[in-house]
Amino acid sequence: MPFGDEAVALARAAIRSETEGIPMHAPVGDPRFGEPSGAFVTLETYPIRDLRGCIGYPMPVLPLGDAIEQAARSACHDPRFPDLEPSEVPHVTVEVTVLTVPKEVPHDSPEDLLSKIEIGRDGLIIELFGRRGLLLPQVPVEWGWDAREFLDHLSVKAGLPPDAWTSPGARISAFGGDVYSEESPGGEIIRK
Repeated sequence: MPFGDEAVALARAAIRSETEGIPMHAPVGDPRFGEPSGAFVTLETYPIRDLRGCIGYPMPVLPLGDAIEQAARSACHDPRFPDLEPSEVPHVTVEVTVLTVPKEVPHDSPEDLLSKIEIGRDGLIIELFGRRGLLLPQVPVEWGWDAREFLDHLSVKAGLPPDAWTSPGARISAFGGDVYSEESPGGEIIRK
């Protein structure tokens, strides 16, 4: 089974286990699942594609397989939404993003920072005044944002004003992500 298919199957099995209270059976064969890696699991309604949950680990604190399983279980209880019900599982798509390690983006000015952000390649994290926000690399592509809009929305995600990223104290980190997503619930897996 291809890596992306295995990653999404693992997340879907964890979601079923979490919502239905059944044992999880999702053996993984690829050795990458044993290596520490950050990962996010995103759930969307189908066919409308409204966000239904998105939780993950930005840093490589767990083996990838464990990070995917725990993120999937947690996405069922995303605090922004009611808990995912078993009846909803057949009507959501599952997306897994496997992350690279975030690295701070060195920059001399807001304009310099804008020039270093590549839409579609970079996911971003902002840290400022004890607040933190993260947006995955696929988010600005899906919304049609440019780099400035991406950073504005990142700031708001952290509970900060939209222009907080321009503050000299703002720490901006970037990471990459391999995105594997179901085209339909339980359907073919595509790499975004």
